[in-house]
Amino acid sequence: MKSAYSVLKRPLVSEKTAVLAEANKYVFEVYPNAEKPEIAKAVEATFKVTVERVHVVNTKGKVKQSRTKRGEVIKAPDVKKAIVTLKKGDKIELI
Repeated sequence: MKSAYSVLKRPLVSEKTAVLAEANKYVFEVYPNAEKPEIAKAVEATFKVTVERVHVVNTKGKVKQSRTKRGEVIKAPDVKKAIVTLKKGDKIELI
């Protein structure tokens, strides 16, 4: 089994994820090679909770034109996110 630090990068905290947290769902940025069972085990080990479901979202980085160099293209990195649903009654205190 991989360690939790080689699966989870960081929790994502925003207004949208705060609304999801009320529904007992938490969002984490994960490494690109992480799989659903590994993500579930890492969250359970790190936060001492029970995971019911894991949804994975791969988002492509935006492509923009450079403002300083003509013709240069700047690309933001791709991000893999995991939306983790916890068992009813479990909670993660991120802030």
